[in-house]
Order: sequence, then C-alpha cells, then structure tokens
Amino acid sequence: MPETQTNSLYAAESTWVPTPGQTIGPFYHFALPFEGGEHLVPPGSPGSVRLHGRVTDGNGEGLQDAMIEIWQADEHGRVVQREGTFRRDAGVFTGFGRTSTWRDGGYTFTTVEPGPPTHGAAPFIAVTVFARGLLNRLFTRIYLPDDVEALARDALLASLDAERRSTLVAQRDEDGSLRFDIRLQGDRETVFLRFPRHGA
Repeated sequence: MPETQTNSLYAAESTWVPTPGQTIGPFYHFALPFEGGEHLVPPGSPGSVRLHGRVTDGNGEGLQDAMIEIWQADEHGRVVQREGTFRRDAGVFTGFGRTSTWRDGGYTFTTVEPGPPTHGAAPFIAVTVFARGLLNRLFTRIYLPDDVEALARDALLASLDAERRSTLVAQRDEDGSLRFDIRLQGDRETVFLRFPRHGA
C-alpha cells in the first residue's frame, strides 16, 4: 500500500504546472498600520513638514492597497538607533513611519526634513513600498530638492540619466510641503533599488 501511494505521488508530480509565487497584500488596512504611524513628529510642531504623494500603477491609477514605510535621519543627519519604533512618545523621534494608501492611492506623513548624513551630501529618505500584486517589496529614495549642488554630487543620482534621476527627487509645493509620487510602472516609472541579499 505505501508503495502504491508513493508511485501515485511521483506520477502526479510529473503533471504539476508551475504557478506564480504568493504576492504581497492586500491586508495592510486591517493589521499592519499602527496608530500615529504616519506622524514621525506631531503635525504643526516646529520644523515639521508634510510629505505626501500618490502610488500609481502602469495606467496611472491610484493603488488603495499599498503600504509605505519611510526611514530617515533627523534634521541633523543623525540616524536614530533606539527602541520605540512602533511607539509615538512625545518628543521621541525614531526616524520610522508607516502608512497605508487611501482609495485614490494617496498617502501622507508628517516628519522633519533629514539633514545630510555627511557634510555636503544630499539628504534623502529611504522608502519601502508594499502593494498587492508585487512579488516582493520595492525600495527607493526620496531626495530633498533644494541643494542642487549636493544632488549633482550624489553617486546614485549621477549613475542615472536626467529623466530617471528626477523620479527620485521630491517637489517642493508652494506651502513648503514635499510631494513625491511613486509610479510602479509606465511613464516616468520611479527608480527602484536592489540591495545585497534582497531577492528579485
């Protein structure tokens, strides 16, 4: 009896067809966002800035099932290394934020503008994108738009042509806020990064 079952299993294996890997999502609105996750600092606090934009697909449609995480230095360029990432204690800046997108793909954070990690370097915010249909999370950066000379010296930006480079630089709105749209595919697709030991 065991031999017959084993032979049947081998026969079945020979007819199996590869199927797609499990994709990410769409459970972010239910479990992963946490209270205050989009506020790295309280709204309206001194030095705070609104970072906002939309996550869109190849057709320009907003993705309501996406989740955005940001990691950044503080206004002095210091990367905070302390416990409390998932807490929002008054006066404690952890450099981490998480939020899900709205029905139109929009998102917003309240944070501070990061300082340069070293003298003369271009300040940036690290971004991770999770969305339904992605086989893995995506990584990118948001560079601040103001220091043109620092942007020109940045090694990553310099490795890209001008059109692609601009997809990593935020736009400054009239009210001082930062706008950064994340385009997963299509026209002006955002440049995404790959890190060592990160799967394709």
